[in-house]
Formats: sequence, C-alpha cells, structure tokens
Amino acid sequence: MTTKKTSQAKHGFKALEHVVYPSHGVGQIVAIEEQEIAGHTLELFVISFEKDKMTLRVPVAKITSAGMRKLSEPQVVAKALETLTGRARVKKTMWSRRAQEYEAKINSGDLVAIAEVVRDLFRADTQPEQSYSERQLYESALDRMMRELAAAERLTDIEAQKKIEGQLAKGPRRGGKAEEIEAEADVAEQEEAA
Repeated sequence: MTTKKTSQAKHGFKALEHVVYPSHGVGQIVAIEEQEIAGHTLELFVISFEKDKMTLRVPVAKITSAGMRKLSEPQVVAKALETLTGRARVKKTMWSRRAQEYEAKINSGDLVAIAEVVRDLFRADTQPEQSYSERQLYESALDRMMRELAAAERLTDIEAQKKIEGQLAKGPRRGGKAEEIEAEADVAEQEEAA
C-alpha cells in the first residue's frame, strides 16, 4: 500500500476546509490522499475531528452517499438560530421512539433539524430535571450545533454556545405557570379519553 498526498480540490472540497460529516459533526479536511490498495488507486479525504481526537479517511467516491457537506450557508445558520426561539414540539409518543427520532435528526447533519432537537430538549432552570438519556441527546445536539455555528461564523466554541443560549432564552417562557396549566390540561384530556 502506497500513499501520496495531493493538494488539488476534489468535488468542490479542498484541504484545510471545514466540512460536516453527519455521523461525526464538524471536521477539517487535513489532506487529500491517493492510496494504492491491491493494485487500485483510491482517492481519500483525510478528515480530522479535533474534539474526538479522531481521523477519518473517506473515499472521494463515497462523500455523497455519506452525506458529507460544506458548512451551512449564512441563511441556514440564521434559520437554525430562529428555530431555537420557537415553542418546543414534543410528541406524545413513547420516549424510546422519540429518542430514535432525535438521534436520527442529530446524525442527519441538517443544522435546522439539530436545532429542533436542541429546542425540544432544552430545559430552563425552572423546569424539572431531564432524564439521563434526554440530557445525553440534548448535549450531543447542542455540541453539534455549537461546533458548526463556531466554524461557520468564525467564533470560539464558548461564543457559539452563548449565542445558542441567548436564542433559547428568547423562546416562549419555559417551566412557568402557563406550561404547568397546559401539562395539567393534557393529563386531564388523557384521563377523559381513557
């Protein structure tokens, strides 16, 4: 097996560019290599995920099926931030089903879908504690969104997190009397239906 580095752009991606790889989040293309394996030459993007201390080699031919993409455009970032200010949409399905849906949104690589997970799982200080699995999904979605926002807007991770938290604070009051009354009404409705 021989490896040689190339520097030209491939499929619109170039070395040192930040990209989103759906199942791992934001990474940086550190090199574009050609490797000879069993007599075949394979072109690979070498992507570094600094936070995870991981390097991934993705065949150039597989980037579309893997869902690798450039960082979100400013209008997509703005839409994702706006999504955070909306009302949380929590379906009345079993937690395991919702958890699968949240996980799928996080791994989709779609910034707006990730923002929906952050919005839906966000808990204000006045709200009851989250379960361990809710907290894990929330932190995973928040981390993915924060890293893409930081890379797209050239912010530090802390600045990006503060921007996200600022948007969440603009949303409908969470954990207040109105939500308690709404929750009690939901319980009463469910009891009547039974």
